[in-house]
Amino acid sequence: MSKLSIGSLIGAFVITSMAIPGANGLELPTSTRLVMPDSSLEGAKLITATGTELGQSVKELAAIGLSPELMTSSMSKLATLNEQVEMARTIVGAKKVAKAIMSEKYGWGKKQFDCVNRLWTKESHWNYKAHNYRSGAHGIAQALPASKMAIISDDWRANPVTQIRWGLHYIDLRYETPCKAWSKFKRSRYY
Repeated sequence: MSKLSIGSLIGAFVITSMAIPGANGLELPTSTRLVMPDSSLEGAKLITATGTELGQSVKELAAIGLSPELMTSSMSKLATLNEQVEMARTIVGAKKVAKAIMSEKYGWGKKQFDCVNRLWTKESHWNYKAHNYRSGAHGIAQALPASKMAIISDDWRANPVTQIRWGLHYIDLRYETPCKAWSKFKRSRYY
């Protein structure tokens, strides 16, 4: 297979793996930029997934010269992130993603998850599309203003993983633990 053929194949994979079902068939999310390789793979920027860890990894790989082996690894990461986002679009999936991030990044266990579960069930019922039209709060964690979530990624409107990461980051910075945030919520109906 020539380098151009590999690039075309990977390009087709990227486009189909990033597409999401929409009313008019498959649509690309507006917050994702794709930069397809030139005729050669050397030094080509394959993907920039705005605001995600993958985007940073791909930029670093492109800067040093992207080999097909590294590209395969990056594509694998992209597929995993895409699966995580799709899973988090459901209540059960969002809870699994939150539990994994809580454990991996913050070292929080079951007790803390129980608190964040109660908190986000009250706030949004774990619905990433939840939006309070009166206040402007948005997403699983009901960020107010919603644009605050852009510190994690600019795809915050439609990416439940971005919303979960922002919510956990907010809780960590402001309350230290989800149980302290839940206590605050019980006292004042907000956190």
